[in-house]
Amino acid sequence: MQIFHKLDDIPAGFGPSLVSVGNFDGVHRAHAHVLSEIVQRARQYGVKAVAVTFEPHPARILRPDSGLKLLTPSAEKLRLLEATGIDAILVLPFGRDLSLMTPRQFSERILKKKLHAREVHEGYNFRFGHKAAGDVNLLAQLGREMGFEVKVYSEEKLRGETVSSSHIRKVIAQGRVSRARHLLARPFCILGNPGRGRGLGSKYTVPTINLARYEELVPKDGVYITCTRVASEQFESVTNIGNRPTFGADSFAIETHLLNFHPIELTPESEVEICFLQRLRDEIKFPSVEALREQIARDVRKARRYFHLMPRGSNAMPR
Repeated sequence: MQIFHKLDDIPAGFGPSLVSVGNFDGVHRAHAHVLSEIVQRARQYGVKAVAVTFEPHPARILRPDSGLKLLTPSAEKLRLLEATGIDAILVLPFGRDLSLMTPRQFSERILKKKLHAREVHEGYNFRFGHKAAGDVNLLAQLGREMGFEVKVYSEEKLRGETVSSSHIRKVIAQGRVSRARHLLARPFCILGNPGRGRGLGSKYTVPTINLARYEELVPKDGVYITCTRVASEQFESVTNIGNRPTFGADSFAIETHLLNFHPIELTPESEVEICFLQRLRDEIKFPSVEALREQIARDVRKARRYFHLMPRGSNAMPR
C-alpha cells in the first residue's frame, strides 16, 4: 500500500482510481463497508482504490475548543485503513489553504487532476469544501462535469444505533464498550507505553501495568474486562480507569492487572495495547485498602469466568 502525505507525493499519471474521502476516525463497520466496495470494484475494473483523509482532524483546526478525542490516533487509523486492502491513502495536511478550498476546487484539483477519479463513494451526510458548503448532491453535479460518478451510501444502523464516529465516541464515553465493539466490528483499544518512573527493569515481575499519559479517547471511569498486549505477548486482564479515590488525593491512571501473567521483558518504550471488552462496575472509594483488595478479587473472578465462556473465534480478542 502507498501512503501519500501531500498532493506533490502523488506520482504523475497515478490512477485512474475509485476514491472515498473522509476522516475515517475509528474505521468502523460503516467505513469498512464503503472501503470494501471500492476495493472490490477497483479490482474488477483494474484501477486503484484510494482513501483520502486528513491530518489533523479538521475539527481540531476549525473548532479548537471542541476538545475532540479520537477513537484512533493517526498511526492506528492508517494501520486499520491498510487492513481493508486499499491500494493507497492520501493524508492531506489540514490547514488554512485546504480549509479555504471550495468544493469545486477540491473536486478539480484533487479528485480529477491528482487521483483521476472514476468513482467517488461517500456517506449520505458527506460535507466538503470551505465552510462545508458541498454535499453529495453538489459532488454528483461536479462529478458529471468532471467525469466521475458518485455513489452515495445510506445511514447504517445496528440494532437501532447509528454507526458513526461521533456516536461511537459517545458510547465509549458512557462506558458501553461491549456495544462499541459491535459498532466498530472489533474491540475498542488504546495503544501506549508503560508509565515511566516505576522502577522498570529488564524483567517485569509484577502483574500490574500503568499506562503512560494517553491523550485520546478513553472509556468512562470504571473497571473493565480487557485484553492487554505487551509487546508481542497477550494477556487476559482487568483494567481500572480513574482517580484511585481509595488512596486519597486524586491521581488519574489507567491501570491493568494481567491475569495469566508471567515475567516479561518490559521497558518504558514497550508497546502496550489495551482492548476493552466489557464494563464491570464504577470506580468506588472503599473504606480500606483491604476492602479494595477484596473487590479486586471479585472483579478478577468475573473476568476469568468471562474469558472461560468466550466463544472461540470471537471478535472480542484484539489482533
